[in-house]
Amino acid sequence: MMTKFPLGNVMFLLFGMLFLHPLKSQNLVENPSFETYVNCPKRLGNFSTDVKGWSTPTEGSTDYFNGCSTEMGTPKNFNGSQPANFGQGYAGLYLFAPDDYREYFQTKLLQPLKEGVKYRVSFYVSLAERSDFAIKEFGVLFSKDKLSVDTKKELSKKLIYQQKKNTYNYLEIGYSNFYSDTQDWILVHTEFVAKGSEKYLMIGNFKSNARTRLFKTKRNAKQGAYYYVDMVEVSEAKNNKAKQEVVLANVESRTFELDKIHVFEDVLFAFDKATLLETAKKELGSIYFYLLKNKTLYISINGFTDSIGSNTYNRSLSKKRAKAVAEYLVHLGLDKNRVVWQGHGGDKPIANNATSEGRKQNRRVEFIISKPKP
Repeated sequence: MMTKFPLGNVMFLLFGMLFLHPLKSQNLVENPSFETYVNCPKRLGNFSTDVKGWSTPTEGSTDYFNGCSTEMGTPKNFNGSQPANFGQGYAGLYLFAPDDYREYFQTKLLQPLKEGVKYRVSFYVSLAERSDFAIKEFGVLFSKDKLSVDTKKELSKKLIYQQKKNTYNYLEIGYSNFYSDTQDWILVHTEFVAKGSEKYLMIGNFKSNARTRLFKTKRNAKQGAYYYVDMVEVSEAKNNKAKQEVVLANVESRTFELDKIHVFEDVLFAFDKATLLETAKKELGSIYFYLLKNKTLYISINGFTDSIGSNTYNRSLSKKRAKAVAEYLVHLGLDKNRVVWQGHGGDKPIANNATSEGRKQNRRVEFIISKPKP
């Protein structure tokens, strides 16, 4: 027997489906998290021959790490220890080194970018533990033709423009608060308007040592800044109107008392995980919508864990949980300067850690919405 639905419910479902599905733009980067390989890596410097769809534009020896390998595996490798964030593979390269030594990687986009269209480019980075420096900007270069330059030094404008018929679109992404994190994967991203000639994407540091803004991580630092990179994405940017429509279609308008601690009702995490559950996104949408309407307000996010595990580990895990919430709000369209986050580990439990239900409640995230301080 066919079930009948009221016309209003049908229209609501169609409205939600209309805005939910098309909003996920296609990633124009082939093999974005370096999972598909031609060869399981066995030695340093073989990125261009080991990874499908990627190459190196210079003689710099960019590295490839994958859990399939004992020599070049994950999480442990010659520059430290870093679990893969997506699958088993990621890239590794020097973005700063003595004598202006540089490493890069490049790929051909699945289709050229469209002139006048706004795109979003993003990737995740983590500074290797044995790095002596951290850089404060990441360079992204789009080009019409594939680059191949006979150098191990920085790809300066002089070298790049030797290819007379090539055209470029150069971007620089500065992240002063996150550039030196050696534990977490940090999302680096920006939006730009395409010129219409962009067919290839390249990532690296295009500045000389003298022009590179640095942060020294160790005393008597003499070596370089080595970064792991994962999940590269280029996709059409979602404009604010589309994001507002998603919120309008799926959440109710709410108000929040300022300068008061609020506990997210549905933003709970599985044991030992920092991945947002789907049930959390609707509630976060209502927070985003409220902040969208009240553009002078800021939000502080605090993550907590249960009591299982060491204090050091729990503090790191709670930090990742708070960051996951903050990044989702930024993903929806919230200005990153309007959100701060931190982790408190197992401090301040709100339920009994002796029971599974109590521990579940303690794996929470709280937030405070407030006006900017005078």
